[in-house]
Amino acid sequence: MTTLKVTILAALAALSAGSLQAQTKVRAHTRSDGTYVPEHYRSRPNSSTYDNWSTRGNTNPYTGKPGYRDPWRTPGYFEN
Repeated sequence: MTTLKVTILAALAALSAGSLQAQTKVRAHTRSDGTYVPEHYRSRPNSSTYDNWSTRGNTNPYTGKPGYRDPWRTPGYFEN
C-alpha cells in the first residue's frame, strides 16, 4: 500500500511540474499609451492556439475564468 501512495505522489508531482513549465511570469510594465499593466502569469508562447488559457475549453488556473476564444479562428486569434 505504501508503494501505491509513493507512486501516486510521484505522478502528481510530475503533473504539477509540467503545468508550471507551461506558464511564464510577465513583469509589471507601462504600455506606450500610458496604461499600467500589473505583474501577472500567462501561458507560455508557442505555435499552438489550443493550449492557451483564453482558448475555449481551457481555464485560467489563477482567475478560474473559462476560455472564450475560438481555437479554429486562428487569423483573428489575437484580436480582442
